[in-house]
Amino acid sequence: MNVVFLSPHFPPNFQRFCVGLREAGANALGIADEPPEKLRPELGAALTEYYRVSDMTRYDDLVRGLGYLTYKHGKIDRLDSMNEHWLEAEARLREDFNIPGLRPADMPRIKRKSEMKRVFERAGLRVARGRICRDAAATHAFVNEVGFPVVAKPDIGVGAARTYKIHDTRELEAYLASASPPDYIVEEFVDGTIVTYDGLADRSGRVVFDASLRYSRGVMEVVNEDTDIWYHVVREIPADLQAAGGALVDAFEVRERFFHFEFFRLADGGLVALEVNVRPPGGLTVDMWNYQSDIDMYREWARLIMTGRAEVPAARPTFCAYIGRKSRYRYVHGVDEILARFGGLVRHHSPIDDIFSAAIGNYGFILRSPDYTELEQAVAVIHARS
Repeated sequence: MNVVFLSPHFPPNFQRFCVGLREAGANALGIADEPPEKLRPELGAALTEYYRVSDMTRYDDLVRGLGYLTYKHGKIDRLDSMNEHWLEAEARLREDFNIPGLRPADMPRIKRKSEMKRVFERAGLRVARGRICRDAAATHAFVNEVGFPVVAKPDIGVGAARTYKIHDTRELEAYLASASPPDYIVEEFVDGTIVTYDGLADRSGRVVFDASLRYSRGVMEVVNEDTDIWYHVVREIPADLQAAGGALVDAFEVRERFFHFEFFRLADGGLVALEVNVRPPGGLTVDMWNYQSDIDMYREWARLIMTGRAEVPAARPTFCAYIGRKSRYRYVHGVDEILARFGGLVRHHSPIDDIFSAAIGNYGFILRSPDYTELEQAVAVIHARS
């Protein structure tokens, strides 16, 4: 089986998807603009062939690269990147080269928040009221309908970039003067805690692995206030969240893919569907799954690609937490001191690439423990500022 991975070197932890493919017996083929000599040895050894393009944003370059790999190795069976940024390019390439998977016609419902809402509603889930407001008059009319506060964000966007929480008329006018309303959806503010339903679906759409994240605060607040965050993978997924997530797997026809669904958990216990992503959660979350349950989701995904099936152990013997720190702050305890104190809990620590730092910090720690209180105590020490 010939599997092409776009940008296989980034983010660095995703290089292990190609390693998994090679171990599963696939021809792992890479396309990116990174000089081949800069690829990590582990990735270079995993790739049967690597085609360097001058510019990943030029679609013609990607077509030439995929054409060359097809000529050299035969029909391409699968193509992916696990990266939101390349979803549309992937879809076009699949269409042009007749590769199974998401096509351009699938993009609106998985890229546009306004289209997602329609799918959520058809699946019987609660949603926040929202509307594409293309000018000031439409924005004012919507705010008059739902009241302050509201949230304005790009209809197509990842994370909390260029997202505004608007509390009053003054902030609304500032938003209208500085943003790009034709590209934005405005929603009523939902006072709830973000919870996720994440996992992997097989070729028939059956969920073969699932997990759920809890955040210390919303990513929008973390980015806008430039503060710290930590989040953890829970040990038990509430039944209503599993049911709502399963409904979205069916509604969005997730097949042979990871998924990352976000919900608000309200004070009354209900769920409001927020956003769908047909990729793994960001940052080091795949590694957190592995540490939590002593599994290897990179290999499990590769096995799924090769066979259409996977059977991942469901046990979650520990909590697993990510704790991020930002370089703009001074912290009481250095890395060496943290390792000396919590070395038995720490499974990984490293700098974080700048592209992710606004959301999850410039340096991150992964800790695991069966005792949630123990993780909370570690978070308090790691985040203590001087």
